[in-house]
Amino acid sequence: MTALAQFVMLSSGFVRYGLAFLAGAVSALAMPPLFIVPALFVGLPVVVWLLDGAEAKRSITGRLFGPAFRIGWLYGTGYFLVSMHWVGVAFFVEPEITAWVMPFALLAGALALGVSFGLGAALAHLMWGDGGQRILVLAASLSVTEYLRGHLLSGFPWNLPGYALAGTDPMLQSASLVGVYGLSFVALLVAATPALIWPADTTPVGRRLTPLVAGVVVLAAMFAWGQWRLATTEVKEAAGIRLRLVQPNIPQAEKWRPGNEEAIFQSLLDLSAGRTGPDDPGLVGVSHLVWPESVFPFLVAEHPDALARISRLLPPGVVLITGAAREDLTAPPDAQGDRPVFNSILAIDHTGEIIASYDKLRLVPFGEFVPFAGLFGSLGLSELVANQSSFVPGAGTPRPFAPRATPPLVPLICYEAIFAGDLGPHLPGAKWLLNLTNDAWFAGSIGVAQHFHHARMRAVEEGLPMVRLANTGVTAFIDPLGRIEAQLPTDEPGILDGALSEPINPTLFARYRNGPLAIILLVAFAVTLVRNYAERRQRAQV
Repeated sequence: MTALAQFVMLSSGFVRYGLAFLAGAVSALAMPPLFIVPALFVGLPVVVWLLDGAEAKRSITGRLFGPAFRIGWLYGTGYFLVSMHWVGVAFFVEPEITAWVMPFALLAGALALGVSFGLGAALAHLMWGDGGQRILVLAASLSVTEYLRGHLLSGFPWNLPGYALAGTDPMLQSASLVGVYGLSFVALLVAATPALIWPADTTPVGRRLTPLVAGVVVLAAMFAWGQWRLATTEVKEAAGIRLRLVQPNIPQAEKWRPGNEEAIFQSLLDLSAGRTGPDDPGLVGVSHLVWPESVFPFLVAEHPDALARISRLLPPGVVLITGAAREDLTAPPDAQGDRPVFNSILAIDHTGEIIASYDKLRLVPFGEFVPFAGLFGSLGLSELVANQSSFVPGAGTPRPFAPRATPPLVPLICYEAIFAGDLGPHLPGAKWLLNLTNDAWFAGSIGVAQHFHHARMRAVEEGLPMVRLANTGVTAFIDPLGRIEAQLPTDEPGILDGALSEPINPTLFARYRNGPLAIILLVAFAVTLVRNYAERRQRAQV
């Protein structure tokens, strides 16, 4: 191992950057649904050794975008190319239109997301030292740039390193303390500790092993505390709320095909009724019927006949909560005669009246809108948004989403559920999280499981139960401890009846968000600077 560490440290050129890329690709195996956590313990030490051998440029641009940046950038590129390769599945929904661009889009996306790791590595290398503080500053720097990745521009906090430590119910519980960004700091710090063992020097073996042993103890303590929390936290069932989740399993290629409207809508009605025989009570006893994201192949508000059929389906007092495209009829039409269209959640009562709505605030780049449409349109990429006009984001600060006879909830459409600590203005007073999604774009890929796991962690962070419904994907009831209470099989139609859990006491993360993490990171940077100063003084005295 000493020889390997020295080889990595002394590498240069294509070998150096190839090793960085390979280390990132290996580290990606720690992401859901694989959770091969030892892969991080292989990939992160390689980055440390590569940075040990990286030249420290004198110019500002050289320090920021020199070898250290390129090492982190190529590591991040390998990491995202492997962990998010499933994005390519979406390009084969209509292969005659988009398949050609798939390899270019995957590589471009990985290169763009990898900038976060590049900037983190460059920031760490500005404060690099010879001792153990270098893994501390690397973990802190990468935590900062990963936080920025989740918030700058539209934000895209997919596959944060902290998800690697949340593969079991007990390990999930630590998210209630520090959230996924705090778990990312722990994952990065602990996984980098093997870099302090090799290359071997005159330091006693026991001292070199201490950081790794301490890291393993931290992970064991997290697991033990999680077991205790699961065993001692009481979760109660909410009274009077009984939901029926309808997973229609509509293939994405069929959803917007002309002529399919009636068959799709009728299948929703038939599944919702749920009658298997003359003695089946159907929707009797159900308080809320729930349909997934953008499930209608038309604008339901413009089809009174559809609302009438929904009215005939719903018994008195039952509310339908459904994803649907919603056109803003109050806005003036543009030059093409079109009005803004939102990706929304609607609540419809038994009379067929739309009684509440929520418009999605965070849209998926290239999935629901084309960012910098003029630029990408000139490159011929505007067709990545297929079968519909681009959505527009909801505006302003919506009121809490609480349709009649419904406990206040946080509405989350699709990937809105991946934004830890930033779930929007509905959170105060909310009793549960509702995540409606359409994962048919990625059916059969690991992206479905990743999306579900990311969403599931929000329940643990907030101490709120989550109801998650996918067109196809993972439909489940999740309690406020992140445990799956009931789940439908993926890739097949079905219904899932269940009760809503009560929220538990607000978690530490729900109260203070990323405040404790910010203090930890400031301490980490301070410790690094103090240790570096002490090292310089010691060298000067020799």
